[in-house]
Amino acid sequence: MWDLSCLDWEERIRTGRSLIPDLPLIQSEAEMGLAFYDELRLPDVPGKPRLADATGQWFRDIVATSFGSWDPVSQQNFIRDIFVLAPKGSSKTSYGAGLALSVMLMNTRPRAEALFIGPTQAISDRAYEQAVGMIEESTDLKRRFRPRDHLKTIEDLVNQSEMKVKTFDLKILTGGILIFAHLDEVHLLGKTHYAAKVIRQIRGGIDKTPEGKFLITTTQSDDIPAGAFKDELHNARRHRDGAFRGKNARPTLSVMFEFPQDIAKEPAAWRDTSNWPMVMPNLGRSVHLATLVPDWNSEKEKGDQAIRVWASQYLNIEMGVGMKTDGWPGAEFWASSEDADLTLDAIIERSEAIVVGADGGGLDDLFGANVLGRETGSKTWLSWSHAWCHEGVLKRRQTIAARLQDFAQASALTIIDDEFVDVAPLVKLLEPVEELLLPKDVAGFLILIDRINRASLLAAVALDVEGPYGELTDALALIGVTQESGHVVGVGQGYKLMNALKTSERKLANRTMKHCPSTLMDWCVGNIKIEPTATAIRATKQNAGDAKIDPAMAMFDSVSVMVLNPEPIIVDGGSYLEEEDLMVI
Repeated sequence: MWDLSCLDWEERIRTGRSLIPDLPLIQSEAEMGLAFYDELRLPDVPGKPRLADATGQWFRDIVATSFGSWDPVSQQNFIRDIFVLAPKGSSKTSYGAGLALSVMLMNTRPRAEALFIGPTQAISDRAYEQAVGMIEESTDLKRRFRPRDHLKTIEDLVNQSEMKVKTFDLKILTGGILIFAHLDEVHLLGKTHYAAKVIRQIRGGIDKTPEGKFLITTTQSDDIPAGAFKDELHNARRHRDGAFRGKNARPTLSVMFEFPQDIAKEPAAWRDTSNWPMVMPNLGRSVHLATLVPDWNSEKEKGDQAIRVWASQYLNIEMGVGMKTDGWPGAEFWASSEDADLTLDAIIERSEAIVVGADGGGLDDLFGANVLGRETGSKTWLSWSHAWCHEGVLKRRQTIAARLQDFAQASALTIIDDEFVDVAPLVKLLEPVEELLLPKDVAGFLILIDRINRASLLAAVALDVEGPYGELTDALALIGVTQESGHVVGVGQGYKLMNALKTSERKLANRTMKHCPSTLMDWCVGNIKIEPTATAIRATKQNAGDAKIDPAMAMFDSVSVMVLNPEPIIVDGGSYLEEEDLMVI
């Protein structure tokens, strides 16, 4: 087993060194495979140069490593997956087509199959045209390979193997024996809900052959990474950073041209053009600063959306909160206000008073809940959030389905169906009954309130008056939490939340408001757009429908009451810690 980690990658990328660690390659295989690759010619460049001259050394190193990690004598494959993060314009598609042809030339397995998979038809067509163009530039290759344009397939006449170019879909595999697969621009699949399943199919096909290799190339996404892209990106980083050293994990080589953290998180640093060469491995070939700098200067004048797209594609800047010029100002301080040790249990233990907010709840929305505690002694606000959504949202909003499933896997979101749940044995009702059936989101919220109520910490429940107000108040009344008891407060929306918006951003900035780690809230906070009205401001969504903000709005509902410095309303019932059978949905 080879150690494929690259722990000194930040030093290497600062000094322009290779991001591939020193490996004991099988030199005969590496040299032969690279020799085949080098002799291919770029068909769409003046002079049609050999790839030996046209390819950046960074990709030639990948080619040599890919071939040199296979030992044909012992039949050992020391690298199965290669993940490459390189910016737009790095010729990934052309170089990948050349690598696939080289694999076909090196292949000794009859009737094998190599795949180039593009997320769109245009990318797939581009790869096929490049491969065919390379064949047409060589008399020897024209004798060996036969392109079949209508099938986007290149047939090897020597051993009847095929190189197929396909668009990403569920029917991508047909039971072939894969010796190589190249998946290009996987960042475009972040919103494809079946992407993880197809990638699993590709790996399954690769694993049918001991020599099989899976190459993934991509730029960053112009949105927060989600779905299959997020999984592959984070997995590659963990391999690079040594998380799998000494473990029996799938051997993965990560070659990732991204800024060190001190630059990536500081806009002034990554906007500095002197730092750009770090993440542009093809600089001086297919990428030129003389062209990029004027292009950047033009794009940044167009506003936030243009900046996001340009920076993610050309500089591999990962999108997160705080990137939108018309976003909520508090988003800039959201990440730095995260407390890694903060949990719901910790908030209950550390708080002297708690306000719980709720927002949303329609069948096309998330139902967001926020617990906002005021810490004993320091008076710091401590925030925890959760959300529920109906499974129908995954069908109606397929562009965010993969993202919502990620949140559910992280326990930040509960996906519910139409069935009801009996909460009678789970909460302390004013009038005990044998059975009390409630929708699962309402039941979960009621159990949360009951838990805080029994801890004698509940100061108020702040409800969006435009949400399912009646349904929630009816459920809360069953445990004695009512407007009459002083617990339930209706919160106006729109411009009426301006004080909550401004107070939250100030407290985040001065570190007197902390929040639990939550990818759900990171996303929601980043989705907030601030719109000025004639006399105030209001929070809305960046994109109607898909950009959910309900849990964040629930937080503002909590803040709108917490600013009044409320005290807990003591109720009869003692501490929830005395109840041995308490369960939380």
